Amino acid sequence: MALRQVIFRFGHGSTKPSPAVLKSQLETPSEIALVSMKPLPRLPQIFKFLFAFYVAIAVFYTTNHLFVSPLRVGLSVLVNHPMSPRALWAVFTTTESKKESLNLIDARAYGLDPHFLQFSGGKTKWESSTFALEHGFGQVDTIVVDEELTLSKAFSTAMRPSKIIPYFYRASGEFESDDITVTTLVTSSRFGAFSRLIDRYRGPISATIHVGNTTNEIRTVLRSLKSLYATSRNMAAYVDVHLVIDSFDRQFNTWRNIARLFARTDYVMMLDVDFYLCTDFRTAIRETPHIMDKLRRGNVALVVPAFEYTKYSDGLDPSVFPRDKRALLSLVKSKHLGMFHASWTPGHNSTDYKRFYAAPPGNIYKVTQYTSAYEPYVIVKREGPPWCDERFIGYGGNKAACLFEMYISGISFFVLTDHFIIHQSHRYEEIARKTERRYNKKLFSEFKEEICFRYLKMYNDHGLLNTTQSVNALQECKGRKRITRLTEST
Repeated sequence: MALRQVIFRFGHGSTKPSPAVLKSQLETPSEIALVSMKPLPRLPQIFKFLFAFYVAIAVFYTTNHLFVSPLRVGLSVLVNHPMSPRALWAVFTTTESKKESLNLIDARAYGLDPHFLQFSGGKTKWESSTFALEHGFGQVDTIVVDEELTLSKAFSTAMRPSKIIPYFYRASGEFESDDITVTTLVTSSRFGAFSRLIDRYRGPISATIHVGNTTNEIRTVLRSLKSLYATSRNMAAYVDVHLVIDSFDRQFNTWRNIARLFARTDYVMMLDVDFYLCTDFRTAIRETPHIMDKLRRGNVALVVPAFEYTKYSDGLDPSVFPRDKRALLSLVKSKHLGMFHASWTPGHNSTDYKRFYAAPPGNIYKVTQYTSAYEPYVIVKREGPPWCDERFIGYGGNKAACLFEMYISGISFFVLTDHFIIHQSHRYEEIARKTERRYNKKLFSEFKEEICFRYLKMYNDHGLLNTTQSVNALQECKGRKRITRLTEST
């Protein structure tokens, strides 16, 4: 009987035979010898098992090392980062005793000022003058004033209550004193434009970010801010963020003053975040001695001409905006671009756009047809020019009031002939604009008379009434009756 027949007979569904029974069914010695042999170990199967086990261990290690561990670390950073909504919200709800135990070393590691991490601000310190100490007067110990009190006085004409948190986030970069800081105002709906400004400018930015005083909005804005920080290296390097938490949506001039006050360079640009910086005016100004000399004197404001697309949809994508004056002029000629807010010519017409179009490169020219509604985007010295009047709330006249007082104080406007900015299209809150403009129009009229009276009196009292510093005031204020009587009496 063949071996295969024996196997077949005892194979499927049968009880395995003993060797003695199996031998009795075999016919040849070779078959009997074959059955008597011990089965060889299953080496191929063992090797396959070991190889599969090795592959599984290798895949597990590689996955953990390359993916799981970094993901765990990343999530830990996002959740526990001082800028995360959870961490920041905890600061709002943490008791004073717990706040004191916050890890200040971690705050410094992320560039945050540990004093402001606690949302309670720092302290303002006042020291006796060196003169007094040298003559045996005063005290060596500093006088400490709570920051809340100092800020409440600094912005005493703004709407209150309002929580101001300077340097909520502080840039890691160190800036040269003669650099130009872009000062801007940001609301939660403008974070996209804010991100583009940061990546485009790559220089110092001081931004006031408004947060509505509700639990939901605070969490939403802080979450968006954290996301922006996590995805933008330039923000970490260049941007100082100052928070304003209150229920007043459009305190534009207060926000401007905050951004300017806490800027860290000698020169600032007043810019709305919706504008795209098309040219590198920052480098050009700093590398042109005669322009820098004018800025240093503090009586000049450099104007960067503002444009907007005539068709709303053309202004949505700043990646296609022109990057030099030649490309700009081509679009102006084809009527795709024009003066910003051309429907309200007093706002920017004093820039004299025809002169700008024809001006030779590398030059500046003086604004000679100033009007009180003129509201260009300017670069000025941070210390010296008047501050924006914080009584202007909402749309209409707020920036014009800032620049009017600058002009009356003796500052002249000069236009940069190679540089420009373009507005990124967005919808306005038309109902609010209409109401607020009506209120601010009346306020602006009274404000101008007040400013004229105050500055002309100051010039008269200091013997400056017939100097170059008072020329702007005399020309702009001469048509006002009470002001005319004041100048005639002197």
